[in-house]
Amino acid sequence: MDSLITAAGRALASGDPLGALKRVALRDDAPALALRGIAMAQLGDLALARELLRKAARAFGTVEPMHRARCQVAEAEIALVSRDLGKSLHLLGPARAMLDAHGDRINAAYAGFLEARHLLLIGQLDGAEQVLSGIEIDTLPPVARPGYELVSAGIAMRRIRAMQAQAALERAARAARATGIPALEAEVDRAIQAFEAPAARLITQGGERLLKLGDVEALLASKALVVDACRNAVRCGPTSVPLASRPVLFTLLRALAEAWPGDAAREKLLTRAFGARHADESHRGRLRVEIGRLRDAIKPLAELSATSRGFVLASKSANSVVVLAPPVEEDHGDVLALLADGEAWSSSALAQALDVSPRTVQRALEALAETGKVESFGRGRACRWIASTVPGFPTSLLLPASAISR
Repeated sequence: MDSLITAAGRALASGDPLGALKRVALRDDAPALALRGIAMAQLGDLALARELLRKAARAFGTVEPMHRARCQVAEAEIALVSRDLGKSLHLLGPARAMLDAHGDRINAAYAGFLEARHLLLIGQLDGAEQVLSGIEIDTLPPVARPGYELVSAGIAMRRIRAMQAQAALERAARAARATGIPALEAEVDRAIQAFEAPAARLITQGGERLLKLGDVEALLASKALVVDACRNAVRCGPTSVPLASRPVLFTLLRALAEAWPGDAAREKLLTRAFGARHADESHRGRLRVEIGRLRDAIKPLAELSATSRGFVLASKSANSVVVLAPPVEEDHGDVLALLADGEAWSSSALAQALDVSPRTVQRALEALAETGKVESFGRGRACRWIASTVPGFPTSLLLPASAISR
């Protein structure tokens, strides 16, 4: 490799993309194309960066598979940043295997770190943790170590393990300071601010108060019966009953929990669950059916009893009943929670992250756009969505995940 390529690579490693471009901007050989692509990515021109990296990968071809794999890893990182969770990210696994086979431990570890970030983003926590555990952090370049710790912190936050998350964030801050790159330090600072912000809202008959992540962890470890409106489940200690696929039952349960220790009137339950302002006998019959289904669903944790006015919830072992809700509740809050990270998302990426159909996300985005809460730019596959400024909107810390375990 010639001296200009080596010097450009060193400039990129130190966070100096302009210095790298001064050395290779007029060259069209494969190594120069790859370095130009990475430099343009660092400067924020992601579309041009992806084009250059694809040209470089084609130029390397099958003759130099290791260099081709490096280009695929760089392109996957751009896809991850631009929230385009498609084909480019699916190439990470094969590219990582190719780098491993050729003894490139540093770039193989970096590919693994990117794969863990992708899995965390779409809520596959077990997969992210498994990939991350197979990476030796000392093999990562210094600029990737803050990101490694941020992924560790992200997994801990989504699993509601506050002490682990805080320790990982502290390590990330130290690693970012060691690089001397302001952008990395700013990224870690944003993660720390998200960790320190209110993660949920506690609702009891006595009122409401905001909770940080550590408070949520303590609440879930207590003897309270928690009706979790962040993940649509009811839990007490290690026992949990998911109700995400049964929204009517969860709505009834939340209304009963908010009325505890008193009973909830039938009229209130009908309004909350069915939107029935003027209930007739058919509504009351449906309420009896749904209450029976709810009684069966929560049998491991609680009981339901009829009163003259309505129904009352009674826990079998808990000393109190509380509702855990997002800090701010509004329609399509899960979509807004993801968009609150400030990145531009495609609708398909949002659907993957939320584990719902693309059409469901499209309807949510259209409704949010009508109220001015989100904006789009681009057309077709290039269409991206961003959130308008929503002060105080919650982060995605307590969003449901497809592989949550405690």
